[in-house]
Amino acid sequence: MGRSGFVDPHRRRPALVRVVECDRPHEPSSRHLLDEVDVVELGRGEREVSRDGRRLILRVPDPHLSINHARLTRDGDAWSLEDTGSKNGCLVNGAPTRRGPLAAGDLLELGHTCFLFSHLAAAPEARADVTAAELPAPAPALRTFIASLERGFATLARIAQTPVAVIVRGETGTGKEIVARALHELSGRTGPFVTVPCSALPDELLDAALFGHRQGAVAGALADRAGYVRAADRGTLYLDDVGELPAESQLALLRVLQAQEVVAVGDVTPVKVDLRLVAASHQDLDGLVESGLFRRDLYARMFGLALELPPLRARREDLGTLVAAVLRRLPGGDRATFTPAAARALLRHDWPLNVRELERCLAAALALAGDQPIDAEHLPTAVRRTPAERAALAAATAASAPPPSELDGPLRDQLVELLTAHGGNVTAVSRALGKGRMQVHRWAKRFGLDLEAFRR
Repeated sequence: MGRSGFVDPHRRRPALVRVVECDRPHEPSSRHLLDEVDVVELGRGEREVSRDGRRLILRVPDPHLSINHARLTRDGDAWSLEDTGSKNGCLVNGAPTRRGPLAAGDLLELGHTCFLFSHLAAAPEARADVTAAELPAPAPALRTFIASLERGFATLARIAQTPVAVIVRGETGTGKEIVARALHELSGRTGPFVTVPCSALPDELLDAALFGHRQGAVAGALADRAGYVRAADRGTLYLDDVGELPAESQLALLRVLQAQEVVAVGDVTPVKVDLRLVAASHQDLDGLVESGLFRRDLYARMFGLALELPPLRARREDLGTLVAAVLRRLPGGDRATFTPAAARALLRHDWPLNVRELERCLAAALALAGDQPIDAEHLPTAVRRTPAERAALAAATAASAPPPSELDGPLRDQLVELLTAHGGNVTAVSRALGKGRMQVHRWAKRFGLDLEAFRR
């Protein structure tokens, strides 16, 4: 509290998160705020969370922990770790540590249990000690220790049973469809949840796929088809990568939303539809609107509530909860365990492809491990690399890159100009160049261009 008596409801507070227990990865993670304590005692025992004055006691039934394993102590605003005579030692960011200072983001390995020392935004009324299972989430898939995301999910729940349209933003793979499905389940709508992969459908077939078609209306149409929009009647229509919709399809979709009816390609008879629209994009839709690549009137129809999903690297505190959720969905995941080396690799990886990459990583690791604990050798090479190894690889790759050709300069300039003009819309750039989308991606990689930078 400052001199004015104001308390910042979202100030960052020191916290210790028990992210994952290797032998029990399905055990709910827990978060412990530390601003009201000066000492944290960590050790083995019956599961316990207790506070005695300014002291927090955490006991975990991990046989690889000592009864009195480690202690965290505060000195002003600084925190440090001390090994209190443990049998198996303490690791901080993978390095053995007897005593040393802690910084936000440090990974602590005590026995086969991984903790994250963090600074989290948390309101004054937030519970000091809470497990993921106790979080006030409107649905299991929406549990998070990240306060801003928790508020966003709570707002989503409040409008779930209304017709308000929703836009979910975030990098590729951040779990936008998971959130959209959770919203559908909360909505109480009796129809299905229908996903439209806008970027995966060829432009010439997109309208027929969205709005349906009569037999013979388009090439290969051997029978009448209802289309995605009619399939979502009384349910939820989820438009993935909505920023990739071409202009003609945007206009047709606008008519559907305005009239609440759809006309199939090759037909003249409108069919009434009742649907909830959820759109997702990794692009800057505001920028696409300003550049004229996305219709302003359609955007206005779609924009009821916007939710921003942070990348996985910005929510490491949630990794244990996400790992447990993914394992529950995978065959054999209910029996999975981890070695400390595997857990360390998962918690130190920066997950550039986000939750989708985590899902694929765990699916492959389960298959490779069989009935054995998932070890580092079962993880993809990229996940196993340490931060130092990743930096060294990036430097070596840059050093070994072929020298630029005389044509590279003009091509790079043209690509930058088009990416800027089209707000990073790869589909629009590929059309302007008369090339495939993958070629644009290859050129961007070759020239070291970050496509996300053009979408902001």
